[in-house]
Amino acid sequence: MKTIVLGAGIIGISTAWHLLERGHEVTVIDRQADAAMETSFANAAQISVSYCEPWANREAPLKALKWMFDHEAPLLFRPQLDWQQWRWGLQFLAQCNDAAFERNVQQIVALGAYSHAALKDLVSATGIEYNRLERGIAHFYTDQKSFDDAGHAVELMRRHGVQRRLVSREELLAIEPAFKAYGDRITGGTYTSTDESGDARVFTQELARRCAARGARFLYGHDVLRLNKIGNAIDSIAIMPNKTGAPGQKDFILKADAFVAACGSYTAPLLRTVGVDLPIYPGKGYSATFPLLRPEGAPMVSTIDDGKKIAMSRLGNHLRVAGTIELSGFDLSLDSPVARARCHMLSRRIEEILPGVCDTRTPEEGGDPQYWTGLRPATPTNIPFIGRTRVGKLWVNAGHGTLGWTHGAGSGKALAELISGRTPAMDFGFCGMPASPSALATRTA
Repeated sequence: MKTIVLGAGIIGISTAWHLLERGHEVTVIDRQADAAMETSFANAAQISVSYCEPWANREAPLKALKWMFDHEAPLLFRPQLDWQQWRWGLQFLAQCNDAAFERNVQQIVALGAYSHAALKDLVSATGIEYNRLERGIAHFYTDQKSFDDAGHAVELMRRHGVQRRLVSREELLAIEPAFKAYGDRITGGTYTSTDESGDARVFTQELARRCAARGARFLYGHDVLRLNKIGNAIDSIAIMPNKTGAPGQKDFILKADAFVAACGSYTAPLLRTVGVDLPIYPGKGYSATFPLLRPEGAPMVSTIDDGKKIAMSRLGNHLRVAGTIELSGFDLSLDSPVARARCHMLSRRIEEILPGVCDTRTPEEGGDPQYWTGLRPATPTNIPFIGRTRVGKLWVNAGHGTLGWTHGAGSGKALAELISGRTPAMDFGFCGMPASPSALATRTA
């Protein structure tokens, strides 16, 4: 079967790889010059099956309201004159109850476990190196109430087969001694030894090269102009090189047996042009990558700081720090007052937790922090859309929010299985497919 994959992030490239594994002919189209140059470029680097909790819970509405005027808030809702934002917000509120939270967790963890196994198989098959650290993920708390509440999260995850456990401050500091200077402010934590970390961009680009070596065709630097629909099926797509000033530049048409939309946050507006309306809204995430001044003092265990809701992961001689979500449309600027405040918060917090370990100086001070922002394609449930749409020959693999790296390998494998006429070996509500009784969060696109 001839398949065209739209998007060369971790989701699209994983899909391409697994389609090739099953004997399909694959073309990948992306507007950037290489794979993983947008949402997958500089994320938190965590493969975090144990921290797959949905944003929507019964406490979220009050927190979101309280945080609306705080530029450094973990989740910042910035109202826009945008019907899609408000519709998404109302659907999000509908998920802020215990019953929805429980069923959403079940789906997210099922996909996470399936994906982690798929990633391990993929790494074993390809030998890709990407600063991988199989040392688990820790999570520390700085106030007693949050630590007490963590017990409920641990119990929830353990019910779904995730071996996350509570640890005392002393245990946490034994797991990761790098936090000893900050230890007197830590009340306790949790730890999951089976989680891991690594550079999503490096992995995705290496996997893309292996896809190309196996015969996949890559059309980088091309914009998707439109999906051409005849009757109730996609007949072809129109694309155009986006290099400005190229002589004779014009659009051209590609046909295929199947089309996969894996364009992250841009999937929703693209699919609306052919009548497929998905509640995917961009969440602007931030990260900073700092050179290490004292590598011996930097953490080797990927860790979440609950106080600021940020993650930190060791990537060779750098520390990646990422966190916060801003719901403000498709804005990718880093020079607005809000963006600057959120970037500087990452620098300030790392200096507080790991004093003198990283070079957190600003460029004006002679430092070289690599600040970055990317759009997280979020659904109100935090469950991605994977499967067949109601438009013929059109498939979707999008809406992974902050868990694209965690869910990428499995999402690609699952969709390749579906396109090949098989049923993935997990209990999940795939789009356009009959659901098992426990796949309660199934939606159809």
